[in-house]
Amino acid sequence: MMVGVYAREVRRSKARIKWMGGEVSAVLYGDDGIPFLLAHGAGTGQDHPRMVALAEELADRGLLVLTFNYPYTEAGRKSPDRQAVLLDCHRAARDYLGELAGSLPVLAGRSMGGRMGTYLAAAQEPCRAVVLYAYPLHPPGKPDQLRIEHLADIKVPMLFFQGTRDALSRMDLFDLHIRPLPTTDIEILDGASHSLDRNQATTVGLAERTAAWVSVL
Repeated sequence: MMVGVYAREVRRSKARIKWMGGEVSAVLYGDDGIPFLLAHGAGTGQDHPRMVALAEELADRGLLVLTFNYPYTEAGRKSPDRQAVLLDCHRAARDYLGELAGSLPVLAGRSMGGRMGTYLAAAQEPCRAVVLYAYPLHPPGKPDQLRIEHLADIKVPMLFFQGTRDALSRMDLFDLHIRPLPTTDIEILDGASHSLDRNQATTVGLAERTAAWVSVL
């Protein structure tokens, strides 16, 4: 497949995610396939070009992808909501996609969005697997504040895409705390930063490896 050229046109449709805390916009990519919930990171929204490109590439490979905005993003604010609010919204998006597809979705996300998925999975909430694009193992410059306590409670398969130059995940700490986790597969992107780089070739590679991994779950 040529970089930037899709084998078929990916169908997009808009949706609204509602729950007791409010309502946010969402976009569904594709017509059918394994349901794949793709959550955005703290500094972006679902309309960020990097998110859109990844969602399109994943849908082009047969996944039914749903992106959504967290409430703060929907309202145009920069600071993320409290974790409880993020999780309520994330859970509602998971439920919407699961009901639409009639099967358990994969919980995936970039950075913070992926981290929210791990909390749901660790609480044994329904999901097929977890895919993490640049998991934020610690805040930037604070490697002593590790976000690992809940990860050992996750029973479903996990796939980590990790850049070796990620300022939010020192490689020595990643190797120490993430590699030993059970049911975990790891894809290392040599030289990549927390953004996992921004070129189309990298996005295509992420989608190809993700789709291949999900297809054998």
